[in-house]
Amino acid sequence: MPFIGLGLHFLFAILFAIHALRTGRQMYWLLILFSFPILGSVVYFVAEYLPASRLERRGRIAARAIHKNLDPGRDVRAARREFDLAPTAHNQMRLAGALLESGDAAQAVQQYEACLNGPFAGDPDVILGAARAHAANGAPEKAIALLAPLQVKQPGFRSDEVGLALAGAYAAAGRHDDAEAQYEAVVERFGGIEARVEMALWALANGRQALAQRELKEIEHARRHMTAHTRSLHQALFKRLDAAVNSK
Repeated sequence: MPFIGLGLHFLFAILFAIHALRTGRQMYWLLILFSFPILGSVVYFVAEYLPASRLERRGRIAARAIHKNLDPGRDVRAARREFDLAPTAHNQMRLAGALLESGDAAQAVQQYEACLNGPFAGDPDVILGAARAHAANGAPEKAIALLAPLQVKQPGFRSDEVGLALAGAYAAAGRHDDAEAQYEAVVERFGGIEARVEMALWALANGRQALAQRELKEIEHARRHMTAHTRSLHQALFKRLDAAVNSK
């Protein structure tokens, strides 16, 4: 029995090591995971795996939405204050993200571009944030130039988010065949409601009626089985979809 328990601990360490390699985490995690297979796995789960999970991201999105409604400039002010006090690369990343969330895409682009020329130039979070900022600032080709290599080099990094961001950039750039391929890939692999809604919106806007009806059917089925809390998390997404459907 002790050998079975030890084997399970090493199995978890191996799984987390694979996750660390696929998502571009620092190599010291491998040393921690295999030197301390029990404690190392627990620490990695809390410090790296859980914050990147969908559940955690949804919670952060909901929390940000609440804060934005109560005090729209709060995150930007706090991030700018921290950057002014300590102009580190980490604080600049935080400021860039806050500016993007606030809708100030032009300023976000400037901050992300500075990050891409600093010590975190290869950080996938920075690359994804910079791509989103360029897309929001009306420069989808620049977003594509960042996202396409990221998807190839780090296929395990937030694959659904990168795929959706790349699909949206392709659509904005008028590359609709590439956009459809990306949407299809994300929907097929993850089947998440956000991917299906974004694909349905794109299909409705571009006259792909058969594709739109297919996705609308799947979305309606999912909505019927959602809890009230889950529906509330996707309220803005469903509002966009309902408006698009009603306008046709």
